[in-house]
Amino acid sequence: MGQSNLGRAINKAAVGLGLAAGLLTASNPAWAEGGSALKLSGAYRADIAGTLSGGLAKRGRVLDDLQIFGDLDLERAVGWKNATAHFQLLDNSGGRPNEDTGSLQGVDNIEVARQRARLFEAWIEQSFGEKASMRAGLYDLNSEFYANESAGLLLAPAFGIGSELAATGPNGPSIFPSTALAARLRVTPNPHVYAQAVALNAHAGVLGDPGGVETSFDNGLLLVAEAGWTGNGKIAAGVWRYTRKQDDLRLTTPDGDPAPATAQGAYLLLERALTRGDGNAPRHATAFARLGLSDGDTTAFHGGWQAGVLVKRVFASRPDSALSIGLDQALLSRKYRDNALDDGRRLSGSERAIEVTYADKIGPVTIQPDLQYVKDPGGDRALGHALVAAVRFGVAF
Repeated sequence: MGQSNLGRAINKAAVGLGLAAGLLTASNPAWAEGGSALKLSGAYRADIAGTLSGGLAKRGRVLDDLQIFGDLDLERAVGWKNATAHFQLLDNSGGRPNEDTGSLQGVDNIEVARQRARLFEAWIEQSFGEKASMRAGLYDLNSEFYANESAGLLLAPAFGIGSELAATGPNGPSIFPSTALAARLRVTPNPHVYAQAVALNAHAGVLGDPGGVETSFDNGLLLVAEAGWTGNGKIAAGVWRYTRKQDDLRLTTPDGDPAPATAQGAYLLLERALTRGDGNAPRHATAFARLGLSDGDTTAFHGGWQAGVLVKRVFASRPDSALSIGLDQALLSRKYRDNALDDGRRLSGSERAIEVTYADKIGPVTIQPDLQYVKDPGGDRALGHALVAAVRFGVAF
């Protein structure tokens, strides 16, 4: 199964890049010369993951993720000054290891509910000098908001964006694997200070999803603002809110329908270099910590935290070696726990996990073994603590 997925994805990548290059050359032969206005790239990842003990089932799963990126300099292509365009295609297939752990947050960040090809991002960015820019189009919220670079090696989805925000919206917020139409403004008054805000369609949907791109805005907007400082680390804070009320988990109207509730929250991001020198120095270490809180009325989570450390160049003779350790805890909302109690399930107040992962390159292939231990998956004390082992294979082209 893994070999089949790998072969299929590599073939698709080769065909896609060939078609893109052919169309580019045909439409404007000058672009095919040195210094092309369009840059194409891609990445492929395949995971083998399985629950070794605890959880709901003990078995292995194979899943994969193919990404094709395109970046176009619009000034060089069509004379649009200080503007760029970007697109990203996804193709995900394979199993769902989270089904075997019972975790609410998940254990693999390339797992999807619908296995299909998608147009993930497609936006245009206009720069206004060096201190401001605007993006508009299909936009990944987590590409710039609620993000810590030093958490990027970890496989658990909670280290990408906090679960208290990831679980919101009619179809999830505008994050992997489905984005939404958005407009983002970013201001950088100096190299170390930034402020950014974005308005996104509350209903995510892209080409490849049922119904395609959602353009009606019938579900309102998701508004997010974040400001921070970057230097020898990062300090940032953000707030988010849906303009249209969501269904309350527990309260109802006199007619028996879910009562409307405001979905909103805030988060804090911290990151700090632990060693001197840049990221190319041997054993360069960075630590991160994050805290998120939400209303607790509209999803299973009312908050959570994540913390960890990333060590690059673990071995001086292995420049691509990297080690990361992460801890996270998802805080379950009272209403979610009360609903479970009505069904005869007594849940704990949280789901906790620890992850240890190591990555290194052998030739062009990155190999990354990973181990996760999830305590009280889904907050369910009746489930055994889940031990999950995985290995990720990746290649960039």
